[in-house]
Amino acid sequence: MRNLLLTIEYDGTNYHGWQKQKNGITIQEVLEWGIEKITRENVNLIGAGRTDAGVHALGQKANFKTASTIPVSKLPLALNSVLPADIRVVGCGEVSAEFHARYHALRKRYRYRIYNNPFPSAVYRNYFCFVPGRLDLEAMREGASYLTGEKDFTSFCSSGSTARTGIRNIFLLDVIKKGRIIDIVIEANGFLYNMARAISGTLLEAGKGKMAPRYIQEILEKRDRRFAGPTLPPQGLFLEEVYYNLNP
Repeated sequence: MRNLLLTIEYDGTNYHGWQKQKNGITIQEVLEWGIEKITRENVNLIGAGRTDAGVHALGQKANFKTASTIPVSKLPLALNSVLPADIRVVGCGEVSAEFHARYHALRKRYRYRIYNNPFPSAVYRNYFCFVPGRLDLEAMREGASYLTGEKDFTSFCSSGSTARTGIRNIFLLDVIKKGRIIDIVIEANGFLYNMARAISGTLLEAGKGKMAPRYIQEILEKRDRRFAGPTLPPQGLFLEEVYYNLNP
């Protein structure tokens, strides 16, 4: 029995998130269907992150156990031949039997994308958050500086979370502007429910001049979601990479 690790890219527009549920079609469900079609096995696909409805991925990771002997180099091609065009397996490798895509992840990187333009885009509407007004990039970057390091991010966690603690470590939080595009890049050892979108919404409030950047330190200390900025829409969020320490 092999344990295989997939790298997956998907457009989350038409799906109810990653995790299987009763009220809509999900990424996990479609991938398990594709794996069963190719291997003739009913598998349990374990994802590194449970992305919400409308959220995208460029580097989602997921593992499953299989008795299939299909070479790892050929499995992505086989899966992509049966999967819909908005889900693609872009890598595959064999990992140890005890490997778990979620529990063994060391850090994850998300990117929140903002289209900062006077008029909305017909093309970008499913992949960016549209913000028409002027934004103060330096205020957003100053606000970001208060959030790096190991802290309690309870103020940036939506209700419904099952996390036992709000403590997470943000290794990187950067605000990058290129033309009309503003990217908020967050790399951390883990994320609370809606944490990336809540942090992005709070930095956006600072950029709009609605919040002093230094107030973000107070938001952290309050440990209360009511004091942070809004949770931005899902379509601007991308799970970009998941990092592991995989032995050769």
